[in-house]
Amino acid sequence: MKTINRICQVLCVVFSVAALVLFFMPFVTYTLKGDTFNVMGTQLAFGGKIDKKFVGEAVKMAVSSKLLFAMILTALSVVMSAFSFKKKGLRYVVPVVALGDAIFMLVAALSHPAAFVDSTAFFEISGGSMSYKYGFTDGYIQYFKLGGLKIVLWLSIALFACAIFGAAYLFIDDYLEVKASKGKKTIMQRLGLFFRDYKSEVKKIVWPTLSEVVKNTVIVLIMCLLLGILIWVIDYGLGEGINALLNIKK
Repeated sequence: MKTINRICQVLCVVFSVAALVLFFMPFVTYTLKGDTFNVMGTQLAFGGKIDKKFVGEAVKMAVSSKLLFAMILTALSVVMSAFSFKKKGLRYVVPVVALGDAIFMLVAALSHPAAFVDSTAFFEISGGSMSYKYGFTDGYIQYFKLGGLKIVLWLSIALFACAIFGAAYLFIDDYLEVKASKGKKTIMQRLGLFFRDYKSEVKKIVWPTLSEVVKNTVIVLIMCLLLGILIWVIDYGLGEGINALLNIKK
């Protein structure tokens, strides 16, 4: 069991590193003015500059905030999964961050295929005759030839794997700790106890009757009305007072 636990921990680190490495791979292929060139995920995330030989003039790419956010989360997954060997408290955070990162990338890509690419500068230079694609397959959306989201899919798979192995490490390591100690409960046992206590506390709640709800609602509405009238009177009085002072000065 200890060996399986260590393997899950190592695989969690491996998949998080693999996800981060994919950001340094060719993320998008552009075709502009007859030239084809690749752009890495890091260039999109931080707004890299494209060489003049490709576009006729040096162009500073816009920063992709979505890709930058995803890359930061991936880097955090790498750091926390690596330090979980020393700091066991991080084992609770790694699966959550990796899973959140994977879901964010998938939702962003599926909701808008061009979510991670801002090609405004290239589009203006080319006069609209520009194309780009993720991965290796082609498709069409609006004015852009957009490839299949293979790179995003691979990134998500790596992050999902990181989350799965991180969760496996968490539960197995927790089980081993409970087994080695006496009287301590596992995470699942503690969760079950929490929900049982929550259920018993909910049963103690005394819900108001319909007449009490109506009565309290009417009281609140009356108080709101009185308070509104009071504020209006004060505002009107102060306004008239200021106008009177201004007229005296004239």
